[in-house]
Formats: sequence, structure tokens, C-alpha cells
Amino acid sequence: DKTNRESPLKVNRRHFFSQLSVGIGSLALGSLLIPDLFKKEQGILSGGDLGVPHFAPKAKRIIYLFQAGAPSQLETFDHKPTLRKRMGEDLPESIRNGQRLTGMTSGQDKFPLMPPAVKFNQHGKSGAWVSEFFPHIAKIADEICIVKSMHTEAINHDPAITFFQTGSQQGGRPSMGSWMSYGLGSENKNLPSFVVLTSRGKGNSQGLYSKLWSSGFLDSKHQGVLLRAGKNPVLYLNDPDGISRSDKRHLLDNVSSLNKLHHIETGDDEIESRIAQYEMAYRMQMSVPDVMDISKEPESIIKLYGEDCQVPGTYAANALQARRLAENGVRFIQLYHQGWDQHGNLPNEMAGQAKDVDQASAALILDLKQRGMLEDTLVVWGGEFGRTNYCQGKFDPANYGRDHHPRAFSIWMAGGGIKPGISYGQTDEFGYNVIENPVHINDFHATLLHTMGLEHEQLTYKYQGRRFRLTDVAGNVVKDLLA
Repeated sequence: DKTNRESPLKVNRRHFFSQLSVGIGSLALGSLLIPDLFKKEQGILSGGDLGVPHFAPKAKRIIYLFQAGAPSQLETFDHKPTLRKRMGEDLPESIRNGQRLTGMTSGQDKFPLMPPAVKFNQHGKSGAWVSEFFPHIAKIADEICIVKSMHTEAINHDPAITFFQTGSQQGGRPSMGSWMSYGLGSENKNLPSFVVLTSRGKGNSQGLYSKLWSSGFLDSKHQGVLLRAGKNPVLYLNDPDGISRSDKRHLLDNVSSLNKLHHIETGDDEIESRIAQYEMAYRMQMSVPDVMDISKEPESIIKLYGEDCQVPGTYAANALQARRLAENGVRFIQLYHQGWDQHGNLPNEMAGQAKDVDQASAALILDLKQRGMLEDTLVVWGGEFGRTNYCQGKFDPANYGRDHHPRAFSIWMAGGGIKPGISYGQTDEFGYNVIENPVHINDFHATLLHTMGLEHEQLTYKYQGRRFRLTDVAGNVVKDLLA
């Protein structure tokens, strides 16, 4: 009878089967979006806290080559012949238009225009302008998309780099990699979904802080894991002398049992994260040394990245490690290379900085491409803001510096659903203001999330009564950049 057909929760058969059909449809959609979602092979996870992307992604992973300190767009990818023609002339007030200045140049009476000390040439079928500081990147001009119209509000390093990494100028928000981990998870249960590598150039280095790869108010399992150069890439990961693998397993099982009891008593979800992190650390004891070992890389790869790739802690070594991490299912790989803060002696210092990163950056693109990985790996190269078109301090064409400039700067991207071989956006003849197709940091974040199959307005987390997102309350996907 009717009573016998109902469950104790008053769910009849019609309601049960209608809900079941929705569930099956969701599973089918998930399997289409992520073919590996329901595979049972060891090492494959089902995704992040949110399960599946919002739509079919173009990219599976991101490698972000962050040039900390802000390389000058005028010595990299934004060619401005007018500066050479008008060298030494004062920047017209109509161009500067009362822009806020840093304390380093606010006291200057003059703002003499300074052309770059390096030449520019066009490269590839795209005819992209690239300075002679970057001969290797010039050779991959048709693989990259140069965005010349980036802009931000931040004028000092700390808020500017924090803005780029977290979507806010103030610390405490989740980093971009943490948002990716939260939305998508990792493809390998033995490695974190978000990994950080750092290197230092010879120039003036601004500080790097763990808040840049913090999970903020997201679950701590989404925090970026810093891999260091040397024998112990992750601090406190190795066991003390005398502790065997089986001893460690027994210890973790007992600690896990106690933590589970505590979770039942308190309902604190962070306890479950702690359990998961202990297990991840246990698995990383075996997986990290294997990933970091480049001894089996062929000589052709060493030659491609340059000899420095065999020196742990260099940019070249980290670029090669980024490819190896990407191969092993890490979702977001963040490289920071310090030393781009050229307030003085720019021609010499920037030449050295460029030499540090030029070959390895190009090599990473070529390496990914030859492995068939570039099409689903998005690579980003750039800093936190640009540099002024006038010199800082004394006018000296042979030895000049440039101050911070948030109004216009350049980055480049490659692979992962981004159009190759294009230059997007334009600045005025002085390289000071964006005059065509501006791209704000919020737009940049929205576009990166889009390539990963995530709708930036839907990737939210409720905290302190408000729904937060990486793009805050702004941002538009720059569809012209999408392949």
C-alpha cells in the first residue's frame, strides 16, 4: 500500500527516482568535463571542495613565472620610439595628469623622458616587438600573447604583489593558487595541488612573504607548499633518525584515530584537514625527492634550459622543476624570481636579470610544447606593475633608473587556451597611459579562472557573513585573449 512505499523520511518512489535522475545527470556531466573524475587509478583525486569545473576547461594547470620587483615594460615588450626622439624632454603634464607619485620621485622638479638603453626588434610572423635583453623569448614570439595594457591601483611593491596574488591589496585573502586548489583540487594524491618555488637575482630584491601563497580563510589544505633548494625541499618533512617507515605509519594511524574522535566531539572541519595534511606529508616523503631529482633528464633538456638548471635554487632549475611538477599533476605552480626593482643602474642590472630568466622561460614553453602539454598548461610571465617613462633622479642615459608605474605595464601568457602570436592592448606614444583594451588585475584573474573552467563570479566562499571571490566585486573575462 501507499504507506509501505514511503520511506521513514516521507520520500515516495516518484520523488526518489526524480532526484536520482538529477544525480545521474550530474555524474554524467562531471565525467564529460573531467574524463578522469571517476577513474580508480592510484594517484587520481576527484577534485577540490567544489568538485568539478563550471564548464569544460582549456587548461588543466597554471605555471606562473612571477617577476617580483616589476620589470620595466619599456625595456621588455612595449616599444616606444617617441622616447628616443624626445629624450631628455620633460614629460608633458597633460600626460602625467597629476598622477600619484612615490616618495622616491615626488620631490623631483623635472621628469625627463628616458628611452631604453636597449634596442627592440620585431620577431616571428606576428611581428612582436621584443627587446634585445630577451633573445630566447624573441624566438618564441609566435607562441606567446603579449598583453601591453595591464594596469593596477597599487603603487608600492607589497600591496601590488599582494593584489596580483590574492585579488586584494591587503593580506589575509586566499592566494590565486589556493582558489584553484579549492575549486579543482590536484590530479595527484601524492603531491600538493599548489606548489611555490623561489629564486633570487642579483638586483635589488623586495621581500616575499608566506601571505602570498596563504589559503587565507579557505581550508588550510589549500595553502601553497614552498619547495626549497637543497636536500630538504620541505621543512620538517623528514623523520628523525631511528624512525622507520612502518613506525611512522603506525604513529600516523594512532594520531588519526585520536583526531577523528576529537572531530566527532567538536565538529571542527579543520581537524579533518590536519589529518589529510599528515597523510599528504607521509606520501610526500617519497614523492617529492623523486620529482626534484633531475638526474635522469636527458642532456638535450639540460642544454635547452641552460647549465644553471643543474644548480638548485636558480630560476632555470625552478623552471625545469615546474615542468616536472606539472607532469605529476600539480594544479598551480608559482615561481617567484626576485631582483627586478631597478631604481638605478637599470641598464646593467636589468641585463643581468633578463639573462637569469630569458633562456629558461623560453625553454619551458618549448619543453611543454614538445611533450604535448602546452595546449593544456597556461604559462604566465610578468611582475606587479610597470616602470615610469622618465628617469628617477639624475638624468644619465648610461646609468638611469625608473620608478614604479601602475598605469600601464606588460605581461605575456602562453598555452592553456590563450591565443598565441598576438599583442593585445596599447599604450600612448609615451608608454604612460593605456589607450586601447585595458586589462585590470580583476580582468586578468577572471580570464585565468576561465581557462581553468571556473566562472569567477561563481567561485565563492562564504566567510564572516559575506561571499568572497578572487575577483572581489569586479572583473570581466577578456574574451579577445582566448583561443
